[in-house]
Amino acid sequence: QVQLVESGGGLVQAGGSLRLSCAGSGRTPIAWFRQAPGKEREFVAAISWILGNTIYATAVKGRSTISRDRAKSTIDLQVNSLKPEDTGIYYCASKSNFQLSMAREDYVYWGQGTQVTVSL
Repeated sequence: QVQLVESGGGLVQAGGSLRLSCAGSGRTPIAWFRQAPGKEREFVAAISWILGNTIYATAVKGRSTISRDRAKSTIDLQVNSLKPEDTGIYYCASKSNFQLSMAREDYVYWGQGTQVTVSL
């Protein structure tokens, strides 16, 4: 069974950077989602483990990078120029097939999340 574990969250000052990692993924695409208090979970980025293709949400496009770390067998999310709006619990999720997707309902395995708080 797929078990995903996120790490790398913490308190970051606005304008700073953060690198999150997702361990335990298989060969199907992995996505990062985030959920702010009182808001719905939203897509952040996704990557195909096998092909390396990536997609990004508009909110983070241009200042984030999702990548494969083959040495550590993790999927990492680097976010630069962090804003208070980036605050939330960040989850990684895994699909059951090999098609990249932004849709929450397409992901069947979820980690427990890692908290990211961006302060002014």
